[in-house]
Amino acid sequence: MVDRAVVVPRADRPQNIRNVALVGPTGAGKTSLVEALLFAAGGLSRPGRVEEGTTVSDHDEIEIRQKRSVHLTVNPVMVGDVKVNLLDTPGYADFIGAMRAGLRGADAALFVVSALDGVDGRTRVLWQECAAVGMPRAVAVTKIDHPRADYDDVVAQCQEAFGSGVHPAYVPAVEGTGDDRRVVGVWGLVSERYYDYSDGGGSGSAPEPRPVPDWLREAAGPLRETLIEEVITESEDEALMERYMEGGALDPDLLIADLKQAVAAGGFHPVLALSPTHGVGVRELLRELPLSCPDPTRRAFPEVVAPDGRPVRGLSCDPDGPLVAEVLSTTSDPYVGRVSTVRVFSGTLTADSPVHLHGHGVPSGMTGSDEHDRSGEDERLGALNVTLGRDTRPVGQVVAGDLCQVSKLPTARTGDTISDRDRPLRVSPWRFPQPLLPVAVSAASASDEDKLSQSVSRLVAEDPSLRVEVNAETHQMVLWSLGEAHLDAALDRLEHRHGVRVRTGPVRVPLRETFAVPAQGMGRNVKQSGGHGEYGVCRIRVEPLESGSGLEFVDEIVGGVVPRQFVPSVEKGVRAQMAEGVDSGYPLVDLRVTLYDGKAHSVDSSDMAFQKAGRLALKDAATAAKLSMLEPVDEVTVEVDESYLGAVMSDLSARRGRVVGTEAADGGRAVVRAEVPTLEMTRYAVELRSISHGTGVFTRNYLRHETLPPQVAARLPAQPA
Repeated sequence: MVDRAVVVPRADRPQNIRNVALVGPTGAGKTSLVEALLFAAGGLSRPGRVEEGTTVSDHDEIEIRQKRSVHLTVNPVMVGDVKVNLLDTPGYADFIGAMRAGLRGADAALFVVSALDGVDGRTRVLWQECAAVGMPRAVAVTKIDHPRADYDDVVAQCQEAFGSGVHPAYVPAVEGTGDDRRVVGVWGLVSERYYDYSDGGGSGSAPEPRPVPDWLREAAGPLRETLIEEVITESEDEALMERYMEGGALDPDLLIADLKQAVAAGGFHPVLALSPTHGVGVRELLRELPLSCPDPTRRAFPEVVAPDGRPVRGLSCDPDGPLVAEVLSTTSDPYVGRVSTVRVFSGTLTADSPVHLHGHGVPSGMTGSDEHDRSGEDERLGALNVTLGRDTRPVGQVVAGDLCQVSKLPTARTGDTISDRDRPLRVSPWRFPQPLLPVAVSAASASDEDKLSQSVSRLVAEDPSLRVEVNAETHQMVLWSLGEAHLDAALDRLEHRHGVRVRTGPVRVPLRETFAVPAQGMGRNVKQSGGHGEYGVCRIRVEPLESGSGLEFVDEIVGGVVPRQFVPSVEKGVRAQMAEGVDSGYPLVDLRVTLYDGKAHSVDSSDMAFQKAGRLALKDAATAAKLSMLEPVDEVTVEVDESYLGAVMSDLSARRGRVVGTEAADGGRAVVRAEVPTLEMTRYAVELRSISHGTGVFTRNYLRHETLPPQVAARLPAQPA
């Protein structure tokens, strides 16, 4: 096919911009649809290769290697004088962080559903997330030309899953059955236009509207009546409703205007029929996007605060207003460095201009679960670009409501706010998903060890859906992700982007020990070597305390048998030995240690001598007492579709969990609250997804340590040194 001249999309006013996030599971055809739209609008010089993982819009070698989308990508196209930014979000559940970033940058969502696979549980959850923020939504049913496709059945599934506001706006004209089945056209129910695709749609030319076939009007006519009633009802156009009730002819342009209003209000969701691989319905969708999707001025402005935390009111999507932009995602390019995808909410971004970067509470690399709040840094913007497939084209400025890529912002992190230097502002962050799948990572070689900490911190700065901590008890570096695919992509990025190879291993759970019964011990540290020796003897009583009590040290020395200055030394030695543990290597906790007797030497006694004596006394007491192993227990909250409630509760019980309560949630979902040992939760992020067919989400927080059952303790290895 001969290459065509590529149109570089541009917009100079917010009213000529549409930002649409494509949402749906892997395999639904989102990327193929984006490429078909780009080609139809002149944004690509040739159609893309539609094989999974090898599309022309892939710009990331990680995506090519892993055969899946892992990043948010923005692909702009021009439809007349309107610039439509297509935000292609990853479909795999592990990359929900990039999907939410896409929704943050969009003003409407297009749910892509395969006519073969229908609506899965994960898509239902994503629909509810969009509904919660009032985002306008439409549905694109793809692969309608497949022999096994059933458009009517998929529409019924969408109506059952998404609610009564879902109605087909286009219906396919189908001839034949089975392998002889083919789509010969699509009928726009509102516009009353029929587009003939009897040639298969492969010519690339736009089909001309033709009269609606009588058989199609007879079959789909009731759908049109229902659609018109719904549009008029949602738009609350009383004059149009009255005319419709009287049986008068309706102006299609008025219906389209009402359709736009109904979609923007969030109560009506049109369904379109497409086959991106053959171009069927693609141009119809391209025409619908500017008509049905709201422009950025109709979006509620996100909350903005000044550096001192005071709310800032009165901002709007105005190119002449103060600059407020947000970094939706960041990636590292091997040639140009860090590249940031940015949404401009107010003002105008200009290439090579000074700006202020302000961070907010996102996981801060090596500080475990702590959050940080960067006070702000002054930077100078690099080039501003728009993406065209794998290529980028420079633009001089980007107005409010638009999106672009910004290069050479070395300190930018996902979620940062870009504002004017003389008026720094901060946008309240969107909700980042909590990473709950841990894996221990260590450097593969000494050369990797030197770069590991810095590289992992950069990784977390690019993707707040990752978290890294160094556990003070197990001394492991633990990388937390959203799932196995998310972890694979992060490790791939570490090796190929940052040049660090790592080993992975199981995460050690921070177990502890305590005394099950009271005991006594003596520590005798007496060494005479001809010169200055060591002399320290102490006797202690050890008693268990309630969970969380820590160490209670009691001094019962009378008569000065242990000089006053050495009593703190005994306590220091006891504390040090508790931290190291005894035979198993796990820390000892929740003890009352009473020093009641001992001996000292006028010359050889010292602080160090009594520290060692305190250590020996605790070890001696441990040999005579029964020790109990303690395991951490998490407070776990699971939200799942009600149909999977029983399976989730049974699984939690099998994990030695205690269900403490259940309650109903919106949208046919249920919440389960339980207390579950941490040992049983290591891979729960993966296993819950399987149990609930992708509909389950959960949170976990440390609750307390409890006694570990002996049969479980017997299977555990000793704590490594």
